[in-house]
Amino acid sequence: MRHSYFSYVRNLTRFRSRSRSAAYSSFFSEFDGDSTLASLKLKQSPASDDSSNVAFKKISSIYYGDSISVKKPMSKRNDNAKESQSQPSISWLSNIYNNNLLLQRKGHSRKKKQRHLFEFSQENRFNKLVRICAKVLGPEATIALFGKVGRDPGIKGYNALIEMCIEKARESSDEDIVIEELGKVFHLFKLMGERGFRLEEQSYRPLLLYTIDMCMVEEFHFFCDAIKDQNASLITRLGYYEMMLWLRVNNEEKIQEICNLIAENDGEEISDLRENYLLALCESERKKEILELLEIINIKKLSSVESVEKIFQALGRHQLEPVAENFLLDFKTSDYETNNITNFIASYAVSIPNLSVENVITKFKDLHQTLEVSPSSSSYEKLILHSCTLREVRVALDIVDEMCEGGLTLSNEMLQSILQTCEETSEYNLVHRIFSTIRQYNLETNDKTFRCMIDLFLKMKDLEGAYRMLDEMGELNLKPSASMYNTIMAECFREKNTSDGVRVLEHMQNADVMPDSETFSYLISNSETEEDIVMYYKELKESGIKPTKQIFMALINAYAACGQLEKAKQVVLDPLIPQKNLNQIKYVLVSVLAAHGQLSEAIHYYEEIKKAGHNLEPKDVMNLIEKTRSDVELDRLLLLLEELNDTDYWDGACCRIILYCIWNKDIRFHLSIPTLLKLFFTRNAFYSLLMLTIFRVSSAVNLCKLLKNKYQSDELVTEVLCDKHHSDELVMKVLFDKVFSLINGSESSHLQASLELLSEIKDKLGLVPPKEYHDSLLSAHAKTSELHNANSTKH
Repeated sequence: MRHSYFSYVRNLTRFRSRSRSAAYSSFFSEFDGDSTLASLKLKQSPASDDSSNVAFKKISSIYYGDSISVKKPMSKRNDNAKESQSQPSISWLSNIYNNNLLLQRKGHSRKKKQRHLFEFSQENRFNKLVRICAKVLGPEATIALFGKVGRDPGIKGYNALIEMCIEKARESSDEDIVIEELGKVFHLFKLMGERGFRLEEQSYRPLLLYTIDMCMVEEFHFFCDAIKDQNASLITRLGYYEMMLWLRVNNEEKIQEICNLIAENDGEEISDLRENYLLALCESERKKEILELLEIINIKKLSSVESVEKIFQALGRHQLEPVAENFLLDFKTSDYETNNITNFIASYAVSIPNLSVENVITKFKDLHQTLEVSPSSSSYEKLILHSCTLREVRVALDIVDEMCEGGLTLSNEMLQSILQTCEETSEYNLVHRIFSTIRQYNLETNDKTFRCMIDLFLKMKDLEGAYRMLDEMGELNLKPSASMYNTIMAECFREKNTSDGVRVLEHMQNADVMPDSETFSYLISNSETEEDIVMYYKELKESGIKPTKQIFMALINAYAACGQLEKAKQVVLDPLIPQKNLNQIKYVLVSVLAAHGQLSEAIHYYEEIKKAGHNLEPKDVMNLIEKTRSDVELDRLLLLLEELNDTDYWDGACCRIILYCIWNKDIRFHLSIPTLLKLFFTRNAFYSLLMLTIFRVSSAVNLCKLLKNKYQSDELVTEVLCDKHHSDELVMKVLFDKVFSLINGSESSHLQASLELLSEIKDKLGLVPPKEYHDSLLSAHAKTSELHNANSTKH
């Protein structure tokens, strides 16, 4: 992609705001606003014994037309062979197209789910809010919105917006979209300057890396100029990215030009620029140029220890041991700080490629012996992390023993890294050696470290080992905490080992450890009788522990599990419930009542929550809909659906309600088609709606036409598919996967209705089912025929 600066700047100011509302309005206009699904009627399926032949001929007609002579599946094999030769070749959508489409959608879904797993501090919650607003409104509108409420996104907020723009640019192959997103980043840079924020590397790094990855030379220089205009002190650091660009595009002339510049200018005024050029070069595979520059640049004068470590990493990666030794000896004779020298040795050794961890350690020791220096804790920890990366936990523990015997200490962070690697490699039994090492050398630990070790004991089903470790903590002048015992209790209950879970309380009492609210929450949640629930709640109050919202949620779930729904309802009347938590606790009651078939009661409490000015989270509304089991009024489910404003949950909820109507044979579905289309807006819901029409009505061609139009107008599909033909095939593939696949083994009337619909789709929309589904239709036909014959024999 190449543009003149003039056209590029012009395009940077062009922001598009796309809307599909007009397109969908045209779809809606194709339907009669007064028509209803109830007004459409199923054609009666043939009741005669000839229905089997009719269905088979219908399938053949759909694929091959009325002019082709067809035979039933029982015909001779050579007839089938001849028939297959006469069949037209129907192209089908390549698997790679479908896989790419599914991966993109699943990727978006996975990313969204992962973002909701973190706990956010107040500042991070605000940054999350900035991201959500930007996703819905766009960066510019988000800035304007926060400006109206007197809040500025701040540096982190602006950085989040920039990253979102770059992410969208990376995901798109549309040049206009890329230009638009880069323009937004340019505008954000400008806003940051106007608000008094200095442009730092964290802000511009994603942008420059993107332009480098995409080989956008002119764009790179344009943004570099903009960055320098806002913060002139960044000129030297931008040299790093400039070298990265020339390496990426393999511009030998520019690379050599920079190397010559470094060679010819050794003044202090450009020392930082030379350093950044060198650091970028060290990340490349250009061994010759690296060596040339290292002969010119005095690495002892680099601005930071971290920069020198990167040099030694490059020397290790290129296996330049003589050069590394010379630099290390030079540092040693210059009275350079010993701790830094030993870290340089570790950085060099762990960077040598294709070297076993044992040989890395040997190289580490040999260099220390040559230089007559002793390893430091930090250099040993580099070896430990390298061993953990290679999943060599036993080697890492050997290093721990060696450093501790040398009088050095191990940080708690390193201990946790080792424990994590034990879990990842399933070497749970090493927890015995780790705890022994902790005791022997009195290593620094904390609650998290012990909980990690308890987890390893529990994964081995070694409860006694976990208790023994907690009992021996006294030798370290440490006392077990309630959270450690809670870890054991939670695992016992998770494994449905109720007796051992309850017995944890006895161990806590013997160790003189007071239970906390989390302890009682586990006990109440897993109580098997009403008496136990009352007893534990009474003990909690008598112990002076303030009940948390988790306690009241546990009470509701426990009473419901015991069949005491009335007492579950009374929990929300408890005067100890903090007012700020009341609605959250009612959310749990709503879900529990719905799960037990009391939807009317659940909606009653839900309405109380709404009257208090609160709303259920989308996932809670979804749970309420999904846990509905009894025959209830459809209108109430639709009201819940209208409360959903999260399209992902909305999609699933729509499907659930439509399936509910089908399987409960609800004949009260009298909404007009335009209303339905607005309600069931997302694709998966649309498939279920179409399935409803197959079971309930005789004609769904208009709905299929809408689906076809939606696929042809979908930007994601358009990006993956190359022509209209592939789009039509994808429509039919989706219809079979989401709808027609359900007719396999279903009632004969369902098969007949489906075949009628397929025939109409072919005649009116020109859509032919994928060839690979021909056999599945025949199989469904055979199963329904067998079922029909079996029923006839019985009667």
